[in-house]
Amino acid sequence: MANYSENRPWGSFEILLDKATYKVKTLTVLPHKRLSLQSHQHRNENWVVVAGQAYVEIDDEFLILDKGQHVYIPLGAKHRLENQGDLDLVVVETQTGDYFGEDDIVRYADDFQRT
Repeated sequence: MANYSENRPWGSFEILLDKATYKVKTLTVLPHKRLSLQSHQHRNENWVVVAGQAYVEIDDEFLILDKGQHVYIPLGAKHRLENQGDLDLVVVETQTGDYFGEDDIVRYADDFQRT
């Protein structure tokens, strides 16, 4: 499934490529929103900031990434992406692993009370 998009409470994502061993998405995080603190059992992720500034939490480490910067999120790491700015944050996410379903999300904390 490619070129599929979905709205979320924090913004939206669009799937650009969906292959057997990798998936590529764009994530658009609205101003002053953040994704849940989560982990994955079947995939790791690479995030590249293409617009805005990203506030990233990975296993209790906090990073600020500007346009053109990137970060690797290993399998099983607790992580969160946040937009503290006034403009949209856009991130290209490349997932690698053996399963990429949206049900491979373990949530630890969520602003929108999703389980």
